[in-house]
Amino acid sequence: MPTPTDRFAQYLRFRSVLEDPFVELDLGHAGLVAADVDRLRPGLEKALAAMQKLEAGAIANADEQRMVGHFWLRAPGLAPKPELEDLIASTIAGVEAFAQAVHSGRIAPPEGGTFTKVVLVGIGGSALGPMLLADAFGGPEAPMTLCVLDNTDPEGIDLAIEGLGSLQDALVVVISKSGGTPETRNGMLEVERACKQQGLAFAPRAVAVTQPGSALHQRAQRDGWAMTFPMWDWVGGRTSITSAVGLLPGALLGMDLRAFLAGAAAMDDATRRPDVWQNPATMLAAFWHHEGNGVGERAMVVLPYKDRLLLLSRYLQQLVMESLGKELDRHGKVVNQGIAVYGNKGSTDQHAYVQQLRDGRHDFFALFVRVLQDRQQGHFEVEPGVTSGDFLDGLWQGTRTALHDKGRRSGTIGIDRLDERTLGAIVALFERAVAIYAELIDVNAFHQPGVEAGKKAAAVVLALQQKLLAALGPVAQDVRALAAKVGADPADCWPILQHLCANRPEVHGTAVHEPLRASFLRR
Repeated sequence: MPTPTDRFAQYLRFRSVLEDPFVELDLGHAGLVAADVDRLRPGLEKALAAMQKLEAGAIANADEQRMVGHFWLRAPGLAPKPELEDLIASTIAGVEAFAQAVHSGRIAPPEGGTFTKVVLVGIGGSALGPMLLADAFGGPEAPMTLCVLDNTDPEGIDLAIEGLGSLQDALVVVISKSGGTPETRNGMLEVERACKQQGLAFAPRAVAVTQPGSALHQRAQRDGWAMTFPMWDWVGGRTSITSAVGLLPGALLGMDLRAFLAGAAAMDDATRRPDVWQNPATMLAAFWHHEGNGVGERAMVVLPYKDRLLLLSRYLQQLVMESLGKELDRHGKVVNQGIAVYGNKGSTDQHAYVQQLRDGRHDFFALFVRVLQDRQQGHFEVEPGVTSGDFLDGLWQGTRTALHDKGRRSGTIGIDRLDERTLGAIVALFERAVAIYAELIDVNAFHQPGVEAGKKAAAVVLALQQKLLAALGPVAQDVRALAAKVGADPADCWPILQHLCANRPEVHGTAVHEPLRASFLRR
């Protein structure tokens, strides 16, 4: 058992800090020794060199011959071409001006009044980033509220729109790089229908964030939408929070977008440090690599001790898993890489799955987020000398110790307060750590063939559905007969026919839960 002095020395050795804003990565409970970091040093230094090439404009997404430039979004002067620098700077200024015009009422609903709601339609990074910002910086003092449609579930869409009530004061922000993402297109059409049902014009309250020339951009131009902001092919959805994707909804909610960008830029500077011991991103990547033996053997449990960071684990789930979850390495070798991410918040999870974390399977490592400032103002003691915040911080320390006593490793990201600068820095830290870890394990962090495969498979299902609808007639037919008609496998036809029968009034069925007896017809 290390002495208190030993533990303090371990903390000091495995600590890397960004001074302004204050962000501390504490790996004193990570179970690392100096030899672990030194063993990875050549790979980490190679990764830092790769990051330099990336920021200089090297092609990183070989599948699509694209650069990766989300780092330029908070430091436009780093962009490899002057026209890119101008585009980024003008977009930031345009977002600020638009938000100010909405807040002042200069941009207003054509039916009268002011916009007080934002209805955001997007999916993946186009929704998770804005949702994280809304949780962190929205609230009763915010100038607008946010409602997000991030799925194509009809009932979920209905409940969200019903909860909004009147859409007269709603500004609709549609985010899709290609303009062809089915879930986002469906949500847009559902909101447009709801506006028409309420007798409201859709185009004057609609804003697009999309790639210039996309189907969505063309529609916005054709129909006269209120505004269009650009996305670029060199910014992936999971790293788009510092683009108009995150900045526009954040600014509408009253977030200080310049402070957010400045915090990200400051962390970018810190994570360019050549000394891997003083670089928070290289140390975080080394921790991940050590805990998972470089092959993701353990999941990462993210536990922020702040309610406003509840969505951080979901945000990081996409950033980490979509970036690192790859079948092949860069040489085409099957590696099946990735790090599973889950989490909720502290101390809530001490009454949920921390029991298993301490006493069950050792298939994880923990990453805590600690916020020193409990509340912005006021001091209230729930018992003599102790506040609610004292309990929260004590529970973080207690949980960390309880895990460490059982050999379960953790790291802690500590910040003074949760504001725009610190959240920007945290986002940038994880973006850089993901990119560095990907270099360590030799996978491409900036493509996602698995996601594209799922989209293509869904398109095949919908095409088969159209054939089945055409094959249905007034005479009942069983699954095998219908499958033979359309030249498909009955196993593929069965779930489609079940779904049609449950939702289309013209499609009828008998014994619809019994595949061998079921029959279907269309009137």
